[in-house]
Amino acid sequence: MITKLAWAILVAVHFIPALTLFFPNLLEKLYNVPAKEDLGLLLTHRGGLFLAVTVAACVAMVMPEARKVSSLVVAISVMSFLILYWQAGMPEGALRKIAITDAVAVIPLLWVIWEAWLRKSVV
Repeated sequence: MITKLAWAILVAVHFIPALTLFFPNLLEKLYNVPAKEDLGLLLTHRGGLFLAVTVAACVAMVMPEARKVSSLVVAISVMSFLILYWQAGMPEGALRKIAITDAVAVIPLLWVIWEAWLRKSVV
């Protein structure tokens, strides 16, 4: 039960940015970037990548055999942003909100990694 809840939290963290693939106007609300500009196009594509992360986490929630690879996908998503954010000097604004969300996501991420890679039996 804890494992499925942890995966559900990781789904939620990636679901909102994934919506930008279908609703590019969210880019302005989330990141203050107009969808019609070049950067908006790139961030809309990023929404597709977040959709892939969301799907991987959804699959892992119901298929224990997918949890190892899914934990890697989610870990790359969460940790790469946190590292980049730190390297950029931890700027204010929309990026800080994303960093806080990802920092909170590290807790369920550590659980699913432990469960997938280190635990003897699957819950």
